[in-house]
Amino acid sequence: MTVTAPFATHEVFNQSPPPGDVDLFSTDLALTDAVAAFGAGKAAGSLRDFGGLLGTAEMTELARLANEYTPKLRTHDRQGRRADVVEFHPAYHRFMTESIKAGVHASVWAEDGSLVPGEHVARSARHYLASQVEQGHLCPITMTHAATGALIAEPSLMREWLPRIRSREYDLRFLPPEQKKGVTFGMGMTEKQGGTDVRQNTTQAIPDGDAYRIVGHKWFFSAPMCDAFLVLAQAKGGLTCFLVPRHKPDGTPNALRLMRLKDKLGNRSNASSEVEFEGVYAQRCGPEGEGVKTIIGMVQLTRLDCVTGSLGIMQGALRYAVHHTRYRTVFQRKLIDQPLMRMVLADLALEKEGALALALRLASAFDKAESDPDEAAFARIVTPAAKLWVCKATPGFVYEAMECLGGNGYVEEAPLARFYRESPLNAIWEGSGNVMALDLLRGASREGEAIQRVLASIAKATRDLPHASRALETVKTGLLSPEREQMARQTTELLALLAATASLAQSASPEIAEAFAEGRLGGLPIRNYGNPMAGRRVERLIDRSFKAPA
Repeated sequence: MTVTAPFATHEVFNQSPPPGDVDLFSTDLALTDAVAAFGAGKAAGSLRDFGGLLGTAEMTELARLANEYTPKLRTHDRQGRRADVVEFHPAYHRFMTESIKAGVHASVWAEDGSLVPGEHVARSARHYLASQVEQGHLCPITMTHAATGALIAEPSLMREWLPRIRSREYDLRFLPPEQKKGVTFGMGMTEKQGGTDVRQNTTQAIPDGDAYRIVGHKWFFSAPMCDAFLVLAQAKGGLTCFLVPRHKPDGTPNALRLMRLKDKLGNRSNASSEVEFEGVYAQRCGPEGEGVKTIIGMVQLTRLDCVTGSLGIMQGALRYAVHHTRYRTVFQRKLIDQPLMRMVLADLALEKEGALALALRLASAFDKAESDPDEAAFARIVTPAAKLWVCKATPGFVYEAMECLGGNGYVEEAPLARFYRESPLNAIWEGSGNVMALDLLRGASREGEAIQRVLASIAKATRDLPHASRALETVKTGLLSPEREQMARQTTELLALLAATASLAQSASPEIAEAFAEGRLGGLPIRNYGNPMAGRRVERLIDRSFKAPA
């Protein structure tokens, strides 16, 4: 026998080829239609440019590198002095550069801190596109974008920092802000003893002339190489928001002691740390005692990004699934031609399309909130519902897309594994599912008239769609029922599905809106956990899973 090539035992065939360069904007018709329907059609050209850049094979490889070579903490320099810096792979800095150049970090804000008309929709579309490729760098991008929502509470800080925030140049150097071409913002809210209930914070803020000194810690301190952070601490007047710069006014590093980086399930390219404050220099942002109120201006914006970030992961996973099935042959037919596989892919696409329509409809409400009370009410009430549904649906969605690739999707060489590890984060960040459901109930109790207007607008948009009227009555019952807290997840998710149906009626063809209403409002059990149960079943099930101490 003649051997023509060493170790050539077989021919490689029936493997889907690498996707190559993809225009992430133009090939996503659900996105292009929704961008036009919700008022950002003029941004189509810049979105196409951004989607074309992000969809290149080069950026796909850089995303792999940024997550393979994770950030490293250097607590001290070689002479033994405190350094407290984090080093990143160059691939991470490339994504920061491109997203900031595209304005994902600040494009909604005008020079005076007002909103740029119509920009929320275009900016949310850019965030969605970036999320399809690399998610970790979007943590500081999102926080920088949202920080202005809190800085509004302190005009002097707004005047000082907004011009730096609005810069389209990413400057990674560890320097005082006045020496940099642009800045980024992080945040530090949660402590060891409590995350959701920030009023349990023990970190103290002590007045020091016109400034404060902060002593304490943060258990999750996101993106520690940012130039400034919004931090909650207890002042004499109560829980207060503070701006903590990385450098003090004299140009020396502030006393932020980075203890260690979190070893996270996903979001590996981004550094999340534990920090201790050793008399850190800080400036008050908003009145003493109104820290939660100040931060809420930031939280609403970050929650919208949680939605579009999860959507990007969905679309990225779906895109790989469709690509693979178009090339893979099973039983003498392409996978995509197999009837059952077609149903799976179509249902995944329908889920994502409804969620995308809702996200951009929500972004349009943010655009109009300052001038239209009904749109402001829609933004306040629907944001927690959208976050609960979309973010909690993402892990199951990505798993189903991964299954379309079989074992090829489960290995780390495929982006699906990274997407899957990333997928739970946005449901946890900025309020878990229970927090979102309870936020909706609190909003409904405080703003009964506003929620009635929102429900009326949804009813009008869905009046001809199947099952919508019955679903709407179920939501109303859930908001008013004596057992409304037990039913809160069901009510919240159903409200999101109704709002998505109404959004599809604006952005997609009637047959797509009808298919979504038929499949999501047709009486099937809510697919996320939290369906209400009667009697003692709840206690018994919990106790059976983990026996309570006697």
